[in-house]
Amino acid sequence: MESTAPAPALPPVSLVDVASYLPGDPVGTEYFTQFSRSERMAKNVMFRAPKARHHAGRDETAVDMVEQAVAPLAERHGAQTISNIDVLITHTQLPTNPVLGAGPEVARRLGMRPGWVFDVHNGGCAAFVHMMSLARMILQTTDARSALIATVQNTAGPVFTQSEIRGLAQAPVPGDGCGVGLLLKNDSAPILDIEARTYPEFAGDMDFSTGSDRKYWEPGEGQGCVSFSESRITKVFARGNRLVPEVALAVCERIGVKGRDIDTFVTNQPNRLFLRNWHDALELPAERHPDTFDRCGNLFGAGIPVTLDAENRAGRLRNGSVVLLSAFAHAGDFAAAAAVRWGAAR
Repeated sequence: MESTAPAPALPPVSLVDVASYLPGDPVGTEYFTQFSRSERMAKNVMFRAPKARHHAGRDETAVDMVEQAVAPLAERHGAQTISNIDVLITHTQLPTNPVLGAGPEVARRLGMRPGWVFDVHNGGCAAFVHMMSLARMILQTTDARSALIATVQNTAGPVFTQSEIRGLAQAPVPGDGCGVGLLLKNDSAPILDIEARTYPEFAGDMDFSTGSDRKYWEPGEGQGCVSFSESRITKVFARGNRLVPEVALAVCERIGVKGRDIDTFVTNQPNRLFLRNWHDALELPAERHPDTFDRCGNLFGAGIPVTLDAENRAGRLRNGSVVLLSAFAHAGDFAAAAAVRWGAAR
């Protein structure tokens, strides 16, 4: 007779802490205005500049940034907790070594010997939630008990200050930074639910080119940069407005809460209009949707953990409250959301 016994429940996994690092002193928008070429494009809502942003130094590597971001976690939880991490997952916007991911060097620098090391590249601005999902799956289905996830945004200084790029309308918008999260197999700050969706039909709408026939790895003239046409910008804006609330509300429905009842809503930080539209879609007041855009610019994948860490350090995240994370990536080819019952240290 076939057994009808229910499958055993998966163990809870918690996002027990977050930390972040912003490189160097803030860089004012006046740095870029001296090079500005297109007043019309600069007025586009997608490219309205923040007041400040941080730039990674030319010789500052992604691993350097992760090491700086992890330092507060080591102070709060002990160096042994970090060195004993079972799962290490990293996402780097601009890999320092295009052949080798950052993971093995991060492990060496932090004295770790994890059993699972992954460098992911497709999560974009939703990378932190993407890595939460991967880490939770591994912790729930293996004997691993801890995970460190790290997302590095390091294109603002190295790419967007190039002589041919810094005059473009989008150049002042990005900022650099790194955010990290510590996950443990326990119920102290449980991940309540995660939704991740891939939209391959939008995968070709963001381009990285040198503005010429030269491939980025070939010698010659032309500087590499992410680019959109104006027609694509309009499409991306419409997608972003839809996708972030869509995945966020899917999570809300499964955990049994309304969007307007979420205590804190943390998203990626691409521009002011997206931020306003997203909390309006969830019927949330602006004060429940933290905004680091004017201080940090668009931090891409690091936007969620850096903003989350800023709120936590400021004491604005109440333990036991529901924190909802949501973001979309690139031109809309990926979106993800996660809900956490907050209980992190600070």
